[in-house]
Amino acid sequence: MSLDILKEVFDVVMDRIENPKLNSYVSKLTKAGLEKVLSKVKEESEELIEASKIGSKVEIIHEAVDLIFHTLILLALKNITLEEILEEFKRRRR
Repeated sequence: MSLDILKEVFDVVMDRIENPKLNSYVSKLTKAGLEKVLSKVKEESEELIEASKIGSKVEIIHEAVDLIFHTLILLALKNITLEEILEEFKRRRR
């Protein structure tokens, strides 16, 4: 399996920010502003920590995906591309 799905999800997030849709979760969340997005990232982070302490593997995966998804929303909202993130990973690997 490739990481192409992350690019697909990120592209959809960017599209929902640039072209809001009425029933889109991303559009609604980003319209609520940066503080709301940050609150969701914090919430999802806390849920991942809790699942890691007492949850099953399935619960941990579920919460990790929620955190990654909301982090992608935050990055897109701050005009940070997935490529910039990947480049930073590459830089750190050296």
